[in-house]
Amino acid sequence: MNDTRIPVTLITGFLGAGKTTLLNALLNNPSSERIAVIVNEFGEAGLDHDLLETSNDNISLMQSGCLCCTVRGELADTIVDLIDRRDSGAFEFDRIVIETTGLADPGPILQTLLVENILARTTRMDGVVTVADTVNGPGTLDSQFEAVSQVAMADLVIFSKTDLATPEQIILFEERVRALNPSVRIVHAVKGEGVEDKLWGLSGLRRNAAPSDVLAWTTGKTKPSDPLANLSGLTAPAPAQTPFSPHDSRIGSASVVIDEPLSDAVFDNWLNTLVAMRGPDILRVKGIVFLEGIELPFAFHGVQTIFDPPVPVRDWPSEDRRSRIVVIGRDISNTELQRSFDMLRATPA
Repeated sequence: MNDTRIPVTLITGFLGAGKTTLLNALLNNPSSERIAVIVNEFGEAGLDHDLLETSNDNISLMQSGCLCCTVRGELADTIVDLIDRRDSGAFEFDRIVIETTGLADPGPILQTLLVENILARTTRMDGVVTVADTVNGPGTLDSQFEAVSQVAMADLVIFSKTDLATPEQIILFEERVRALNPSVRIVHAVKGEGVEDKLWGLSGLRRNAAPSDVLAWTTGKTKPSDPLANLSGLTAPAPAQTPFSPHDSRIGSASVVIDEPLSDAVFDNWLNTLVAMRGPDILRVKGIVFLEGIELPFAFHGVQTIFDPPVPVRDWPSEDRRSRIVVIGRDISNTELQRSFDMLRATPA
C-alpha cells in the first residue's frame, strides 16, 4: 500500500551554519514537489520570499509554489493548521521542511511527530539534516554541546562553506563528524546549492524502501559485508582514539551484528532494559532486526523513550539473516553500550 502520510524533513544546525542559505537555494530551485517550510519566528536571517500572495500574517506563497510558514505557538498546532488548509484545498504541498533554531535539540521535534495523534496519522519523519560550517564548525563543537547533539542525531550532514576551507580542514572535520555519528552521510555544499536532490528519502522507515536504502540508513553501507566476516556475532571494536573535545566524549555510539534471528522475548527484553535504564540519554537507536518465525526483517527507530512503528523491509536478500543495531547515546560510554548488547549476543544458536 502507498504511504499517504506527509514526509517531514528536519533541518538543523548551529547559528550561522547556513540553514537559511540552504532553504533559500531549495525554494528558488524549480522542483516537481511543492514544499511547506516552517521556520522559527526569530530566525537568524530572513528568507528571500519574493512573494506572489500573502494568505495571512504567517503563511506566504512563494513564486515556486512552495509555502513559507512562521511558527506561532506550538509546532504541532502549526503543522495541524497547515494540514487542515491543505485538506480544504487552500494550499497544495507534497512535503514539510522544518527549520529549527540554532540551539534546538532535534529530539523533542522527532517525538512530537509520534506522540501527537493527528501528526502520527498524517506525517512521517523523512530525515534529519544537519548543516555544519566547515570552517567554524570544529570550534562550535568545542564550545556548544547542542551542536554535537545535532551532528550525532543526523541522517545527513551538509558541510557548508567548503569553498572557504582547506582540504585538510575538510578531512579532519569529516573524521570528527564520523566519530560522533559513524553511519551518517556527508555531502558538501557551497551557498546551499547542489544538494537539493539529496535531502529526501533519508529514513529507512519508509514503506517499500529498497533494502540498500535501509542498510545505508542503519550502518552507512549499501551492501551487506562478507557473511563469513562476522562468525562470532560481534562487530569489530572501533579503533581507540582521543575525543576531539570534552563535548565529543559525552557522545557514545556502538553497533552489533547478530548472525541468527532473535527471539522476540530476547529483543524486547534488551530494548526495554536499555530504555528503562538510559532512556532520556538515548539520542537515537535504530536497526534492522530478524525475529524467529518471521521471514522478513523489520526496521525500527527510536529517540529516548519514543519509537516509530516498525516497518517490514521487503525484497531482502534471502541469504542474509543478520540483525544490525546501532545506538547513539549522550553521557553513555561506548563500553556501556556494547555491554548492553550482551543480552543479544547470549541468544543460543
